Amino acid sequence: MRAVLQRVSRARVLVEGAVVGQIGRGVLVLLGVARTDTAEQARWLAEKVVGLRLFEDGEGKINLGVADVNGEVLVVSQFTLYGDCRKGRRPSFLDAAPPEIAVPLYESFVEAVKAQGIRTETGRFRAMMQVELVNDGPVTLIVDSK
Repeated sequence: MRAVLQRVSRARVLVEGAVVGQIGRGVLVLLGVARTDTAEQARWLAEKVVGLRLFEDGEGKINLGVADVNGEVLVVSQFTLYGDCRKGRRPSFLDAAPPEIAVPLYESFVEAVKAQGIRTETGRFRAMMQVELVNDGPVTLIVDSK
């Protein structure tokens, strides 16, 4: 699994003009699932996301996790994170998991974040989404489960 994490002051996802998920202060997770990913990797990545210190403490040091600041998480499926651009001009998505693999692992990731007591919202899997965010910092990280 691959996640792009963005610390946000707010973020939301719209599908056909309607808000389907939105958060205030927290982390936007763009989540890609590979063909070879497992439920154990989904749990590991969820724990990593919640545990990462992405927020500043009272002294201005990045020492706090999303739970420490009562933050929220917005998870958006993003198969294009597995786009291979090394050859030609059209990305190959052969490494991205097909829906029958990706959906259960995406849902496992979301449930594993929620199980840690984090308010969690989502986009809509396989929908054309518009993602709006205010990147706070900016702070953006890429985390791979492998």
